[in-house]
Amino acid sequence: MAHDWLFTSESVTEGHPDKLADQISDAILDDILRNDPFGRVACETLVTTGFAIVAGEISTSTYVDIPKIVRQTIVDVGYDRAKYGFDGHTCGVTVAVQEQSGDIAMGVDESLEARTLKKDDELDLLGAGDQGMMFGFACDEGVQTELMPTPIWLAHRMAQRLAGVRKAGLLPYLRPDGKTQVTIEYDGWTPKRLHTVLISTQHAADTDFDSVLRPDLVEHVIKPIVPGELWNDDVRVLVNPTGRFVIGGPQGDTGLTGRKIVVDTYGGMGRVGGGCFSGKDPTKVDRTGAYAARYVAKHLVAAGAASRCEIGLAYAIGTAHPISIMVDTFGTEQVDPAKLPKLVEDFFDLRPAAIIRDLDLRRPIYRETASYGHFGRTEKTFTWESLQRVEEFKAGVESL
Repeated sequence: MAHDWLFTSESVTEGHPDKLADQISDAILDDILRNDPFGRVACETLVTTGFAIVAGEISTSTYVDIPKIVRQTIVDVGYDRAKYGFDGHTCGVTVAVQEQSGDIAMGVDESLEARTLKKDDELDLLGAGDQGMMFGFACDEGVQTELMPTPIWLAHRMAQRLAGVRKAGLLPYLRPDGKTQVTIEYDGWTPKRLHTVLISTQHAADTDFDSVLRPDLVEHVIKPIVPGELWNDDVRVLVNPTGRFVIGGPQGDTGLTGRKIVVDTYGGMGRVGGGCFSGKDPTKVDRTGAYAARYVAKHLVAAGAASRCEIGLAYAIGTAHPISIMVDTFGTEQVDPAKLPKLVEDFFDLRPAAIIRDLDLRRPIYRETASYGHFGRTEKTFTWESLQRVEEFKAGVESL
């Protein structure tokens, strides 16, 4: 890696139309899992001016009032009056949902291993809900303890702060839609300084840019978040570069579930798998496999095996065991990298049923994941962020 280089990542607030769609999909999933932990959900949402559409495949033994969930989620985010361009109380809601395909359910209910190898291990019974590849990433850049790339970690925290000052009434002229973008200058793999911050935020029409908006965002959103060692007098700050952002949310841009997968993961610093997360129950390895890969990568870095690590998993639909496991440590490894894939395979059970069990994923915990990133979070419900097995794994690393 070259000594001096720049890297940029973005985040969006919960009022961004794509993130609004993600939250609706995950709110529906949560409501199903609350009463039916084994419900099968693949739920997609579209939001645009005046209405929301929910479509997908859902098989469950419980009743869910989807229009009510849609409206409540929209209002919770802050779209609760017509002058914001979208009102959860009055918008139209269309639902087009059918049951999960029997062809898919067959492979999930009884895996290939269970059918052909006659294995009696209960964890071999559940097959992956789809084929695909999933990636998990972790790195120790010395800026924060969450083991995330600094640009996306900062972008998420600023987006979260942007929503927080709006909800708290500190900056009452802000509206729900917003985006952040952070550029970090690196020296090798080490963050050297904050290079550029970009914030685009929806605001009331009568907000003065020069005397109110820009200085308020610097004082109340940017500076409280940036670590002192990264701040410098040469930081470039861009606020609403078009000069105006009054029309926002679904009125300004149609939102779709799953259209922010780089924001959801590592801000472009790590690879992105083949599918999004939101609206998918834990049998879907797009979600479960990605959570497991992050869990493994974080353990590997925390155990001192490397300062940067990416885990790649691949599954075939209807199979219990991953068909491949990749470990990339980017030249930062402290042990023989050729031995790491076998260590991972032996130490972590990466069958979908085992992941669901170990990370306790059949719970209504997903709406919270649908904004500000699925990774690098400190909330206890983000079980894939825990390091509960790190000492045990460290012993395995030291034995290599």
